[in-house]
Amino acid sequence: MTARVGTIFNIQRFSVHDGPGVRTTVFMKGCPLACAWCHNPESQELSPTFVRLQHRCMQCGRCTDDELALPTVACKDESDVALCPTGALQMVGERVTAEALVARVMRDRPFFDESHGGITIGGGEPLVQAPFVTDVLRQLRHAGVHTALDTCGFAPWEHLRDAAAHADLILYDLKLMDSARHEAATGAPNERILGNLSALCALHEHVWIRVPIIPGITDDAENLDAIGDFVASLPHSLPVHLLPYHPIGAAKFARLGKHYALHGTATPTADQMAATAARFRARGLVTTIGGIAA
Repeated sequence: MTARVGTIFNIQRFSVHDGPGVRTTVFMKGCPLACAWCHNPESQELSPTFVRLQHRCMQCGRCTDDELALPTVACKDESDVALCPTGALQMVGERVTAEALVARVMRDRPFFDESHGGITIGGGEPLVQAPFVTDVLRQLRHAGVHTALDTCGFAPWEHLRDAAAHADLILYDLKLMDSARHEAATGAPNERILGNLSALCALHEHVWIRVPIIPGITDDAENLDAIGDFVASLPHSLPVHLLPYHPIGAAKFARLGKHYALHGTATPTADQMAATAARFRARGLVTTIGGIAA
């Protein structure tokens, strides 16, 4: 049987915001959305891609002479990075088999066992590589490790269903309830996302809702109340995690040569986040600020 191969772009150890306990989070390449506030824009392309560290670039022209058209196109191979004499070019993305990835993350098992943590598969959108991700989750679960899947929900239902069958926990993003607004902000409508969540909750009891609070985009009362009403209508009592905007992605957009549309946007204050949380709690929803485990 041929080993499944996927493309990852990071493995983050000692994470405490992506599920219970201390976790190792695997970040998959590829995403069907293009959120303006994305923390990991380097994940949006499925293929390995170049980024340019502008502070190291000495404008020698070797990369453009070789027609790499940096920084917007996919990498050809690692030898392209070697063209840069100052290390200003980096390739983001690594091809790895499911078995090799499982072996790598299982080195952290002592930390999982001690903290009741586990492994979270995120991205990007992991369901872009659904067969690979499902295989990884299956192997980890067979090994007795707590597994979590972090998804935006924009995927074929069959992909979500099959991956969720091997996940102990689903972290599910809800951004905007109005489909036209959702498409304007992320590049895709939300009917599939909402339908998938409803279907998922009929099969899976352990789902956490994550709501990014983005000033001027997702934080208005109409949207927050609509999200709260929808979550409260679902079959199980789902905890809600409110994630305040942070401009962490701005520098990454610059490295990719992409425009960051939210320059100057302020992070919500503690009082603003508390008022937002109160809206959800008024609907009987267990609500926390940040990604700390419920």
